[in-house]
Amino acid sequence: MKTQTTSDLFSKNFIEEITAKLISMKEELEAKLGKFAHKAEDAALPDGTYPEYGDDEDDSVHEIEEFIVNQSVKDSYEKELRDVAKAFERLKDGTYGICKYTGEKIDEHRLRARPTSSSSTEAKSVFKP
Repeated sequence: MKTQTTSDLFSKNFIEEITAKLISMKEELEAKLGKFAHKAEDAALPDGTYPEYGDDEDDSVHEIEEFIVNQSVKDSYEKELRDVAKAFERLKDGTYGICKYTGEKIDEHRLRARPTSSSSTEAKSVFKP
């Protein structure tokens, strides 16, 4: 029995629509990351933008708080960008839209809402804690 692939399960138009959404997501995430990501001048500091408000103790506390929040947002964008890259890989290898848990087709409505999804809503609720 032949294993079904993305092109067997979805129309060419749907695949093109999803590809366009993924490209748009990738560009948007890269633009957002561009605001956060740069190499720190001091190699001991993590990558990212470190705010500079002044030399007062209160300023330092505010700088650290903002840096931590920015790092969290940056990490989230990077994870989303990795998810987009994985979705492109699944499109390339013909496994896009096939649930990683059940091997069944993922509903098109779910993929339109979350193009990076690798599992059906039913499987996600059963297999993911």
